[in-house]
Amino acid sequence: MFTRLRLAIVEFFGDVKSELKKVSFPTSHETMGSTMVVIVFCVIMSVYLSVMDAFLVWLVGKVI
Repeated sequence: MFTRLRLAIVEFFGDVKSELKKVSFPTSHETMGSTMVVIVFCVIMSVYLSVMDAFLVWLVGKVI
């Protein structure tokens, strides 16, 4: 029973090791570029949502 469990664990970690060899990690340049895209997108969306919120508050104020 313990022999099968040990073999299953060894096989699992062997598979993990072989899968990790297939992974391609991004370079630092690619990571910085992706980070900048996310930051710019977040800033643009926050400005857009702030403008829309202010407009809707103004519109509801006019209606009421």
